Amino acid sequence: MIKLLKKLMLFYVAFSLVATPIESLAVQKKSQKRIHTSQKSGVSKSRVSSRARIKKVTYKSRSARKAPTFTQAQYLAADRFDASGMLELSSSKALIINQNTGEVIYAKNTNAPTPIASITKLMTAMVMLDAKQSLDDTLTISNEDIDYLKGTSSRLKVGAELSRSDMLQLALMASENRAASAISRHYPGGRYAFVKAMNVKAIELGLDSTHFADPTGLDSNNMSTAEDLAKMVQAAYQYPEIRMASTSPSHEVYVNGHTYGVNFNNTNGLVRGGEWQIGLSKTGYISEAGRCLVMQAQIAGEPMIIVLLDSNGKLTRIGDANRVRKWMEYNSEPKVTTTGQVDSLQLEPAIKETVAGRIS
Repeated sequence: MIKLLKKLMLFYVAFSLVATPIESLAVQKKSQKRIHTSQKSGVSKSRVSSRARIKKVTYKSRSARKAPTFTQAQYLAADRFDASGMLELSSSKALIINQNTGEVIYAKNTNAPTPIASITKLMTAMVMLDAKQSLDDTLTISNEDIDYLKGTSSRLKVGAELSRSDMLQLALMASENRAASAISRHYPGGRYAFVKAMNVKAIELGLDSTHFADPTGLDSNNMSTAEDLAKMVQAAYQYPEIRMASTSPSHEVYVNGHTYGVNFNNTNGLVRGGEWQIGLSKTGYISEAGRCLVMQAQIAGEPMIIVLLDSNGKLTRIGDANRVRKWMEYNSEPKVTTTGQVDSLQLEPAIKETVAGRIS
């Protein structure tokens, strides 16, 4: 019995000596496995985090990337218009006619009524000049001239005083809304009488589809058609003051006796560029009207009236005008490419011998 117990004790001791290293090794391997798993998880998380960071940076880079912007020269250089083909313009409504003969070179939606924005100011100028008020009179900008309709800004602050001549210059050249508003307020009978006179003048000129609601063009109820506007440009062209003011590249005014002047630029880049022979110019824009441009210009030796309405993008109307010029210069004898809406317009005789920006 004693011998059996001794054998059992020896067996237990031997087993303990063998089992302990195995258990220790198992624990060690388990620990190493945990460490390896932890390291692998860390690497995986690191990769995920890295990828997330890369993706985030890439996304940010794409969102921050701005659409390419082009200068007028780059835009025109990129224009692949083939002047040997048919003349096509992007403006929604357009009319190009020979000022002397009334021949229609291009017509597109010419009878469609549309808001005309600051093209309105041509009528504002005619009504003011018809009143024979002194151009040297001082006009003052007031709170009534602030644009509460569209919220446009102006460098003519309330209380600014300028001559009627300067107000006319800024209204036509820089499309200054407060200047046009001040002109109407200083009209006999005030603004109400002025707008009424604008509509009477429209009737006298045969502008059957034209209506004016304000003197600035900010009101989208100022409506006309391309055909009516061609007649209005022809009528405005008879005023030397309008021709000179609308084709000046820039004009500096001294407000309230300040020693430093405030410079205003023409809103028509073609006038500022100096490469065109432009006898009259007016741009316009409100969201309802799109980008608008009317001009009288010498092209290929011919006096032309150009009406471009409801153009999308700041340079579309400029691109259209340049396509007209390119097409006419390529085709020495322009062929009529109308849509069949109009064949000719009855216009008052054009004034002869005019050069862009000058009265001769």
